[in-house]
Amino acid sequence: MKLTWYGHSTWHVEVDGTDLLIDPFFDNPKTETDPEELDPDYLLLTHGHADHIGDVDRYEGTELVATPEVVEYCRDEFGDFEAVGGMGMNLGGTVECDDAFVTMVRADHTNGMDTSYGASGGMPAGFVVSDTKPTQISDEESQSFYHAGDTSLQTEMREVVGPFLEPDAAAVPIGDHFTMGPMQAAVAVDWVDADYAFPMHYDTFPPIEQDPEDFRKEVKGAGSDADVQIHDGDETFDLGAELY
Repeated sequence: MKLTWYGHSTWHVEVDGTDLLIDPFFDNPKTETDPEELDPDYLLLTHGHADHIGDVDRYEGTELVATPEVVEYCRDEFGDFEAVGGMGMNLGGTVECDDAFVTMVRADHTNGMDTSYGASGGMPAGFVVSDTKPTQISDEESQSFYHAGDTSLQTEMREVVGPFLEPDAAAVPIGDHFTMGPMQAAVAVDWVDADYAFPMHYDTFPPIEQDPEDFRKEVKGAGSDADVQIHDGDETFDLGAELY
């Protein structure tokens, strides 16, 4: 599994021969990538705010993984999209995306479409992407990545995501104001017991400017042994190589 951060909450996840792009929004200061350089097999959308679906229209025809409300909005606004299983999915579900398995988990946030109060996109979400289907039998050879989405600290991280989905790596928002800040994000990393932690959703707009080194300090303060990876953007982290 290889992980590339394109700034804000935009991640590319490569699982064997399958490419997944999460929350495409390239109008941010951390990336110089032209979104049309990428050709993902699947688009994973945590929610419908403009800074998470801003470049969905570049990928017309790509298969969507999102709630039914977000899927239908994208079809109405951005073109011809299929969805995994022919329809949107919902919290708690796991879908197979070729070489990857994607589990939708809870995120605590708002979800007006395009950041508007005029239409709701239903419950926002996070995702756990793994190369094996989640079961109650731990598989030490499996690899998994938790994208927390836009969220506050919530006990599902400690009660569900950590013990049952066992992410090896976690990307958590640290921007504060709209999501967790560095302190709560560090507690989240400790709760999910990730080996590697990545800050995201910061420095894009003035209200969410942060020094990511504060996050590193908070992770240590939370008692977590996670290796904090602070990337500049457009960098790839080979999770499989690091784990094994």
